Formats: sequence, C-alpha cells, structure tokens
Amino acid sequence: MTARTLLVVSAEDPVAVRAAEHWGTPPSTGMFVEGAPLRALGPDLWTLRRPGRHIFDDGLDGRLPDSVRAEGVVLIFPSIHRSESGTECFTVHPLGNPGASAEVGGAPHRLVPTAPRRMTDALRRLSEAGGPIGLEATFEATHHGPLLESPAFFAEIGFGEAEAPSAPSVAVLARVLTELGDDPTDRIAVGVGGGHYAPHFGDLARRRRWAFGHLLSRHAIEAGSHELLRGAISATPGAEGVLFARASDAADPRWSGAAARLRDNDAPRRGALTP
Repeated sequence: MTARTLLVVSAEDPVAVRAAEHWGTPPSTGMFVEGAPLRALGPDLWTLRRPGRHIFDDGLDGRLPDSVRAEGVVLIFPSIHRSESGTECFTVHPLGNPGASAEVGGAPHRLVPTAPRRMTDALRRLSEAGGPIGLEATFEATHHGPLLESPAFFAEIGFGEAEAPSAPSVAVLARVLTELGDDPTDRIAVGVGGGHYAPHFGDLARRRRWAFGHLLSRHAIEAGSHELLRGAISATPGAEGVLFARASDAADPRWSGAAARLRDNDAPRRGALTP
C-alpha cells in the first residue's frame, strides 16, 4: 500500500503560503489536528495548515489521527530556501541533524525517516519543469528539523534577494507536489560525501534508477562514525547500501565495513533495462 502524502503548509513560510493558494480550499476530511482540518486534494493527497515555523514543528506526525498514521503517511513541507549565495533554484532534502547542532530544529544526532522514491521523484519533476523557467533543481544534504517519526522531506524555492518567489516557480512547485509517486524500479541508496548541495547524487538520480534517502555531506563525514551511517541506512527504507560522491570519500576508514558499497553504474539508466 502506498503511503498517503500530506502537504504541510506553514503559516510563516512565504513559499508554502503561496503554493497553498494554488490548492485553494479543498474539502475537509472530517479529521482535525489541533483544530485545523485535514483537507483532501485527492484520495491519497491531503493538506494541513500549521502555525509557526515548520522546522520547529517536532512531533507533528504524532498529532495526526491514529488511523492516518496506521495507514502510512509521508509529510512534505514546501518551503523557502535560504543560502548565503542567494541562488535561485529548487531544492529537495531529507531531515535530521547528523551532528551535535540542532539550532534549526530537530534534535542532535537524530535523523528523520526518509521517503527515497518520492523525494527523488520530486527532484526529477522539478528539474524537468524548472528548465523552461530558468531554475535548476538540486538535492541538499540532510539537515534541520522538525524531528518526526514518519517519512518526510522539504521541497523548496530559493529566490535570492527578491521579496517573494516568482509566480512561475510557485506554480511549478505547487503542481509537482500534487503529482508525486513511488517508482518501484528505482534502487534505493544512501549518499555519502560531496558538498551540501550533493550535485553528484542529483545527477545520478536524473540519469539512473537511483533513489536517495539520507544524504550525508563531507562535513558530516568529518564528524562521522559507523553509528551515523547505520542510522542513515536504517532511516532510508529499502536502502541497499551506500553510494559515495568520490573515491576519497569511500576510502575514509570511518566508513569501512559499515554498509555495503554500491557503484554508480549498478542501476540502469532511466528508460533502459540494463546498465
């Protein structure tokens, strides 16, 4: 059974609020979370409005009705993307804090379960739809909260110094988030190494049948351990092992023997039956 998608709209997030305008006011399911109705965009696609900042909404999934959690749910947070460079782009990333800091939500050394195939589908669709409007899409490494027990990820728009995200970028994000699915032909892996924006893994996801859950940057490797990598594998359902951004990352003795090493070419090219 495919888990339902719940689009979480933070009242304080300019991207989430504008994306929700595209979804209008869908009918209530008759179920509520702290007084706010769960609304149905489709049979397995719901929305929920939340006060406050989403990165600090720890335990939100635990507030959902028992029946929703029992059936399975993936929480997706449309959000603003902030960066020092002010790059205009789409980003997609898993949640959690590989290190000791939890300044932007979640808890130290805690990783949130991922939805690898759905998150990778988001990256691919945003890449395809972003081209005509001049926006690239990229993975980001695992970072920030909220702390949850259900699979979750963020899908973001970075709009630099502009006062608001562009109308075309919001329209693309709003549409893409209502179309996501899980492709059973994708093999699943954890990505280790590279920088925060994980270009190697984004390129692999676009070219080959790799779906990624947690992505641990080289910065995480510096503080890494077998326990961290095993935690990332455990929080990536269906993960077969680890793909490394480069050979030097794979050679780091801190990862030796912690998980099966996979190779880029182990998965077929998209649209092909063999590597």
